Amino acid sequence: MSIKTIEKNLPPKPKHHDVIIIGAGISGISAGCHIKKLCPNKSFTILEGRDNIGGTWDLFRYPGIRSDSDMHTMGFRFRPWRTASIIADGSSILNYLRETVEEYKLEKNILLNNWVKHASWCSSQAKWVVEIQEENSVETNKLTCDFLWLCGGYYSYKKGYTPNFKGRDSFEGQIIHPQEWPKNLNYNDKNVVVIGSGATAVTIVPSMAKKASHVTMLQRSPTYYELVPYESNLEKSLQKFFGVRLSSFLIRWLFILIGSLLFSLSRKYPDKMKKRLINHASNALGKDYAEKHFTPTYNPWDQRLCLIPDGDLFRVINSGKASVVTDHIEKFTKKGIQLKSGKHLNADLIITATGLNLEVLNGIQIKVDDTLVDFSKTMSYKGVMFSDIPNLAYTFGYTNASWTLKADLTSEYVGRLLNYMDKKDYSICCPHADDSVKEGEDLFNLSSGYIKRSIHKFPKQGSHDPWKNMQNYLKDIFVIRMSKIQDKVLKFSTKKSINSLQEPL
Repeated sequence: MSIKTIEKNLPPKPKHHDVIIIGAGISGISAGCHIKKLCPNKSFTILEGRDNIGGTWDLFRYPGIRSDSDMHTMGFRFRPWRTASIIADGSSILNYLRETVEEYKLEKNILLNNWVKHASWCSSQAKWVVEIQEENSVETNKLTCDFLWLCGGYYSYKKGYTPNFKGRDSFEGQIIHPQEWPKNLNYNDKNVVVIGSGATAVTIVPSMAKKASHVTMLQRSPTYYELVPYESNLEKSLQKFFGVRLSSFLIRWLFILIGSLLFSLSRKYPDKMKKRLINHASNALGKDYAEKHFTPTYNPWDQRLCLIPDGDLFRVINSGKASVVTDHIEKFTKKGIQLKSGKHLNADLIITATGLNLEVLNGIQIKVDDTLVDFSKTMSYKGVMFSDIPNLAYTFGYTNASWTLKADLTSEYVGRLLNYMDKKDYSICCPHADDSVKEGEDLFNLSSGYIKRSIHKFPKQGSHDPWKNMQNYLKDIFVIRMSKIQDKVLKFSTKKSINSLQEPL
């Protein structure tokens, strides 16, 4: 039975919940499973604006969509990924999420087709009032909760980012952004130009090349790529000696440590790592081709690395079915794209893999006692809460590792926090930054264009713990999972007034 079918048979939702979770993608599903496991007496609902669960993995439908990190760390800690696939296609990931929802019986907790428009904290009642609107309806409804948890990711689901290309309207073919991929698009025997060189572009190019006449990846500047195998028999080998459970634990930690090591080496020895990554392209395509099209001007991990499973991008270039052009766009023409170098790219179809529109806190308008919150003025507490915003958590995954690693840590922390508040009979918790905390680096700590366009809207991180967002899973285990809930920063109150917050006991 599908999530949609189950939802239609549900009784009316209660108006008040202990916890409201916003978003039914990886983060929201992790949150729901942890609430069920750690806080079994808590009532909660997961609000999802779209008509299905899965978030990113249900939204994107472009050819070849796959994970951009290994599945042993992208799978949940509480429900390990147990197939030979290191990189998984989008449908497999979506099935994994659906199976998780069924296993943890979350169907009755998920409310589909309901967008959250506003959320307002009322100090006198110590509650959040959440305004929701059903899809295709002008009417709004209100729910209340004691604790609000934002799990909707960091980009807008409504529209991707496309630059304002000169002459766009003159192009006679189709122009498609991957976030808005049409169903049953026919690109057989067509000349395709894919603008971009990030994770989406390098997924689309080898996939479309199977049917297209030719695919050109047009980039302004090169990107770093890491080679990974699609599948590995390592886990099966480990299972012979250690059993299923222990082998899953070992291989997960193997990938965690490898990822952490490569990131650390990239920051400590950028020139050596740069040479190593460029050699992947040199060995596959030749030194001249690699120097021209696969030699970035920035250091590894100044922007996120892209994965090439089994070297599929290199193979399709060698086959002649795809090519790379490094140039700048002058304008679109009737038959393709005119480049600033004077070269013209003929195209029947143009794919603008040009990035995302970042969205702060799911695009929800949030107020505290009728005052609109400007989140760019707040600081991130342990990467889980915000300064001076009571009873609100958010899930924000890693930019240099699997999103799920941080999502699971956040879920564990929120579960512990809720139980601590119950034990102490607290009704309000709120982090507060004193004058000793100075503004630190941005949350993402990457130089990618889609981040630079919007980073000024996002919360800041502070100069020292617990206000630093370290982007380091190994450190966060101690800061988030193993640390005590009570500290000098997180204030608690038993009274229904934010103005009477007291130090934790």
